[in-house]
Amino acid sequence: MAVKKKIPGDERRKLIVKWLQASRSPITGGELAKRANVSRQIIVNDITLLKAKNEPILATSQGYLYMHPVRPETTVEKTIACSHTPGQVEEELNVLVDNGVTVKDVKVEHPVYGDLTASIMVSTREEVAQFIRRIKETNASYLSELTGGIHLHTVEAANHQQLKAAERALKALGILFTENEKELP
Repeated sequence: MAVKKKIPGDERRKLIVKWLQASRSPITGGELAKRANVSRQIIVNDITLLKAKNEPILATSQGYLYMHPVRPETTVEKTIACSHTPGQVEEELNVLVDNGVTVKDVKVEHPVYGDLTASIMVSTREEVAQFIRRIKETNASYLSELTGGIHLHTVEAANHQQLKAAERALKALGILFTENEKELP
């Protein structure tokens, strides 16, 4: 059995970009390492170098994703404020994806570090389940636990109606955090 050769750095980084651009779903560091015949840590270093060269690569809980440019008129993006317990995270995310919304990230305001943002990038129930599984498997905490449950999400949908429907559903569950109750029709 022939041993695969390790791909040199510059060539490997070009391939990583090519592989990520060709994929519409995230690719794990382990999968990229396997393809390039290197360790996962080398891939992590490569991704860091690529990001430093302004390659739009996003690290998500499901793997690395190349952020393809999107025409602004094709999607609507908004930041929403939520507040809930750790036990309601899955319910919150499922309500959003069930309404056709992609949850891009979660943000909290930490008293020492300032704004902390983590990529989530979930748009299906399966991706939500994967995210929740990873949190449980790693015994990680949700960022919202740092702020008593209050957090922001950058969300994206095909149209304003999907965002409004998702906001109404979150409001009905007591998860949407608003000062003005008349904000949603």
